[in-house]
Amino acid sequence: MTTTLYKLAERLPIKHVYGSDVAITGMEMDNRNLKQGDLFFCIPGYTVDGHTFAESAKEAGAAAIVTERRLNIGLPEIVTGSSRRAMAVLAADFYGHPSAKLTMIGVTGTNGKTSVTHYIEQLLEMRDKACGVIGTMYTRYAGKTVASANTTPESITLQKLLHNMSSAGTETVAMEVSSHALAGGRIHGTAFQTAVFTNLSQDHLDYHKDMDDYAHAKSLLFSQLGSSFNRYPLPVSVINSDDPYASVMIRASAVPVVTYGIHSEADLQASDLKLDPSGSQFRLNGFGESYPIRISLPGRFSVYNVLAAAGALYAQGVELRTIAADLENLKGVRGRFEPVESVHPVHVIVDYAHTPDSLENVLDTIKEVSTGDVITVVGCGGDRDKTKRPLMAAAAEARSSLTILTSDNPRSEDPDAILEDMKHGMSSTDFLVESDRREAIRKAVLHAKAGDVVLIAGKGHETYQEINGVRTEFDDRKEAETALKEWGY
Repeated sequence: MTTTLYKLAERLPIKHVYGSDVAITGMEMDNRNLKQGDLFFCIPGYTVDGHTFAESAKEAGAAAIVTERRLNIGLPEIVTGSSRRAMAVLAADFYGHPSAKLTMIGVTGTNGKTSVTHYIEQLLEMRDKACGVIGTMYTRYAGKTVASANTTPESITLQKLLHNMSSAGTETVAMEVSSHALAGGRIHGTAFQTAVFTNLSQDHLDYHKDMDDYAHAKSLLFSQLGSSFNRYPLPVSVINSDDPYASVMIRASAVPVVTYGIHSEADLQASDLKLDPSGSQFRLNGFGESYPIRISLPGRFSVYNVLAAAGALYAQGVELRTIAADLENLKGVRGRFEPVESVHPVHVIVDYAHTPDSLENVLDTIKEVSTGDVITVVGCGGDRDKTKRPLMAAAAEARSSLTILTSDNPRSEDPDAILEDMKHGMSSTDFLVESDRREAIRKAVLHAKAGDVVLIAGKGHETYQEINGVRTEFDDRKEAETALKEWGY
């Protein structure tokens, strides 16, 4: 794609343009990835300021730069009040506003985003609709899988992805929308047709000052749906009415709201729940209709995730009767309550649970469907919210026969310091500390008796461990399989 600097600059109401007009063939905010002819955005970050890399961008072949102050480095410049806001505007323009050509479904919340987007994808593909997903695990569309650096990409990457998805014939995109992305404006320029709220519990308080600030960031997705009412079908918000923060999201929404829940009155409601190790049964009630449902997804949290996906499909105009019939064919998502197959009578489950609330939900589900002891292996990530560390440990201890505290992704932090933070949440001394995650998994499996359940929490689908900023291959499933080979001998 090619345009010119001056033509792009026309889209910004407040700017100063210095230098001659030049051809722009791409966009980049990371000078390490820059190509000849790219427009480079100098973005002030939390740890580094992109303005300091302008010279490097020039050397790499940047055609021009967007900056918040005059740099005068011998390249054409657009100087504007916010490089980040300008980046969202110009990226959407450069890639031809691809979200307007797609049906965009945004899913936000602390837990369940990955599962809900994948259930939406499955349900739409059962209807022969071409659906892509963007999220924590990857971006996937038209048979392609692209690695994800963030749950929600930066605006340049996002607009390029949406352009590629649209060009490949994708009709609908189910996309995880993080609070960081909402607060940082990454989705500016993206037109959503449906916004889904799963739940809100403590997470990311290293970034947000408190839970109210966190909730406000989430609510931006619903307020940004727009209120022109000139699009058919109308945008719709789909909100979990059982969550304490539901009212915040409902107040923020300028468009009609579909609620879902189990306990409170809702438009889509699950009643008569029956949970067992192989799945869940319930009655789906909504809009004057009622259908018996059986899904091969165990746990109350799975029912919530399925209701969220059903609400999103209903908002897209799919009949509830059709949705109900298709729910029974849903499959689980990798790293989300995923059993590790084994011939041994020890059950090992790998789950991405990395917040106190999600860990409680997973362990409560295990307790509901299992009669054996529960052994939990859990750690907390480094360079993230420290206040949840003792809460994670306490959640595990309260619901486990044995808790083993270990490393997750320590990143740049000392693993032992993270474990010390977690130990403050333990009320007894009847637990183990093993900073080597491989050895922690091994100890948990070898400690288990026939019929026991081992939960390995925190990393889920991830196939790496990041220590001192270096990622090495590490897969909880493979480590559990290796340990299970030793079990019983």
